[in-house]
Amino acid sequence: MKIYADGADLEGMIALAEDPRISGFTTNPTLMRKAGIDDYEGFARKVLETITDHPISFEVFADDAAEMLRQARLISSWGDNVYVKIPVTNTAGVPSDSVVRELSADGVHLNVTALMTVAQVEAVAAASEGGPGHVVSVFAGRIADTGRDPIPLMTEALEVLSADPKLELLWASPREVLNIKQAEEVGVHIITVTHDLLAKMAGFDKDLDLFSLETVQMFHDDAAAAGYTL
Repeated sequence: MKIYADGADLEGMIALAEDPRISGFTTNPTLMRKAGIDDYEGFARKVLETITDHPISFEVFADDAAEMLRQARLISSWGDNVYVKIPVTNTAGVPSDSVVRELSADGVHLNVTALMTVAQVEAVAAASEGGPGHVVSVFAGRIADTGRDPIPLMTEALEVLSADPKLELLWASPREVLNIKQAEEVGVHIITVTHDLLAKMAGFDKDLDLFSLETVQMFHDDAAAAGYTL
């Protein structure tokens, strides 16, 4: 399973490009806004000056099909390693199937994003037929936020996409490092990981007795540092 770093911190992205665990990168307008980026294309081109071998996804922010197509073709022209993120619908809930179909025919690599149902996966798979190879991002973490177990849905999504080996299923929006193990067990192709979760991966298979002791020590040290008395 490939790990894609998810974020919009230029220095962090450049550093992670040297990390052998990282196979690609994703970002989106929300992450870029939170990072204080005000020049969308300028930021993307700075990233692409250094990150030339890893696939990296940049998202359109248009809300109608014609403008999505225009932005997608522009973004695609920025580099051979660019995947264009297309939302599965627009803000009115109209599916982006026609956009995916036309860009697939043009040979544009896509990352179709914000999927949360098997029906959406089926529609995207059909629209991607004949394309150069796309990433299909199912937001398992957000599905879990609704109290639903995302694993059965991700398993079914993987089966849907198995008919086309050029389509890769991405487990998006993980909430904890356990999700990385879960995604691997399901057999998804890619998972996005934030910088914080990537750091937590150092704790995989950590001795639990040691972890317990470290937690006790943390509580003790913080109480002492705060000067608590009774």
